[in-house]
Amino acid sequence: MVSLVLPRLASWKGTVFEGSGRRAASVTERNISCLRSMYWVVMISGFVEPVLYLFSIGIGVGALIGDLRLPDGRLVGYAEFVAPAMLASAAMTGALSETTFNFFGKMKFMRLYEGMLATPIRPIEIALGELAWAMVRGVLYSAAFLVIMVALDLTTAMRALAMLPATVLVGFAFGALGMATSTVIRSWQDFDLIASAQFALFLFSGTFVPPGHYPAPVRWLIEVTPLYRSVDLTRALSLGPVGPRQLVDVLYLLALLAVGLTLAGRRMGKMLCK
Repeated sequence: MVSLVLPRLASWKGTVFEGSGRRAASVTERNISCLRSMYWVVMISGFVEPVLYLFSIGIGVGALIGDLRLPDGRLVGYAEFVAPAMLASAAMTGALSETTFNFFGKMKFMRLYEGMLATPIRPIEIALGELAWAMVRGVLYSAAFLVIMVALDLTTAMRALAMLPATVLVGFAFGALGMATSTVIRSWQDFDLIASAQFALFLFSGTFVPPGHYPAPVRWLIEVTPLYRSVDLTRALSLGPVGPRQLVDVLYLLALLAVGLTLAGRRMGKMLCK
């Protein structure tokens, strides 16, 4: 269904999606067509890991920790504290896995994009199409995880609906960052560095411990990382209250998206249009 609807929306006459958007949508449609019979595999691959962390740490370790006091003085269950962070981490992981390892393979070894450039499509449109494909997967992961959160009474259905677009923004921002990174790495060995950086973000972005428990220099470093801004946004939408700080989170992620996508488009143009 997605492969039928997306190109039609992108080619709707008289809209901003005409032309460039239509060509970007064709890249997304190509990826969907390649995995049309494997959606259940896609769903399981990005869904199981955060759910396991939620049950093992959020619920298992949470039974030993008990309630956690938030900076505003409220007490919440540890699973309620961890769950929104797992949601943001899942959005990050899903976006990075598609726009780093897979994107790098298509560009450097399969030479897929060189063939695409024989058509009217441009490098920035390839980047947009790949980013949209990453978000098709990311929305599936996020929606399934939100259903689990609601079923376990870790958030309300209305808050879950508010968190879904927030996770889409998180995925777009990290997808653009991953795509830009893939244009500068040299070999498969460099992915070890990406994995290490991703795991460090996962551990030290307020995921399991409030940043206020760290020394001040460490806390300041944590608060400027993209995953912390993502966790702060999803946690506020899940537990409340939402305030001006969440506007800062949104602007931060939008800036990351714009910078990453611009850099990726320019780097792809230099690499592929020689």
